[in-house]
Amino acid sequence: MKKSVFLGALTIAGLAATASVASTLDDVKARGKLNCGVSTGLVGFAAPDANGRWNGFDVAVCRAVAAAVLGDSDAVNFVPTTGKTRFTALASGEVDMLARNTTWTFTRDVDLKFEFVGVNYYDGQGFMVPKSLGVSSAKELDGATVCIQTGTTTELNLADYFRSNNMSYEPVPIETNAEAQQQFLAGACDTLTTDASGLAATRAAFENPDDFVVLPEIISKEPLGPLVRHGDNQWGDIVRWVLNGLISAEELGITSANVDELAKGTNNPEINRMLGTEGNLGEMLGLDKEWLIRAIKVSGNYGEIFEANIGEKTPLGLSRGLNAQWTEGGLIYSPPFR
Repeated sequence: MKKSVFLGALTIAGLAATASVASTLDDVKARGKLNCGVSTGLVGFAAPDANGRWNGFDVAVCRAVAAAVLGDSDAVNFVPTTGKTRFTALASGEVDMLARNTTWTFTRDVDLKFEFVGVNYYDGQGFMVPKSLGVSSAKELDGATVCIQTGTTTELNLADYFRSNNMSYEPVPIETNAEAQQQFLAGACDTLTTDASGLAATRAAFENPDDFVVLPEIISKEPLGPLVRHGDNQWGDIVRWVLNGLISAEELGITSANVDELAKGTNNPEINRMLGTEGNLGEMLGLDKEWLIRAIKVSGNYGEIFEANIGEKTPLGLSRGLNAQWTEGGLIYSPPFR
């Protein structure tokens, strides 16, 4: 009997603790703005244009969440964060979510107490060198000086790769992508290493990109995606299902151009559930029926966002590869909306 009373007390204490946790959704609504942590500037993924407006593959996720929650894709404060500052910004509540080429790892998920809501880009770490160096493989980089961003998985992967291949290197620590470009172009290091997508973005920003080559080796798995703090499941669900909605929209042929027409009703029950003509999925999230319609209208579905910002017709020239839909041999896949 004492045991059940004790457990009952624990349950009540737990419920009280849960009830006292501030809701991120309420905070965002009261503020009227989503605070989204992004990179300090990575072409194609997150960077301000000449007018100071942020654009990019990761930025589109922030804007889609803002549209779903606040009805306005411009109701976002973009907070630039470095590899070192990003996690402090999220943990402290300075930002409501991070969307800035961040790798999902065990320790970040568990030890740092964050929640990765999904993967929006499957990546891997690579190396870029000047063509003039005459190197065609990362295995030829023994003794090289390496520009490396601090506070990242890149540091650990680099150490592991060189150690396992019995090679040495001299690190040149950098904090931001802009600093990396400057140091690399100035010849402060023989090679720059980061996620392959980041190398493509950096190379695309160079005045003479053809003077540089990305080496063929990919030395790690880097599943990149948005993340939120542990402890607010409703907010995590919202960010997760906005991302899933963009992914499912591509699979099901829902685009920025046809979403309004499809929202009138179709013969596909899943599309109807997603767009609010059947069921009450929005209500389950604490949102209205049209939350996902608004999110999709901002920049389109996952495929539209990819092609517009980082795809083969952009300066980055990235192919879909692993980031193709599962139906096309890739890894991009959303759980069902049901």
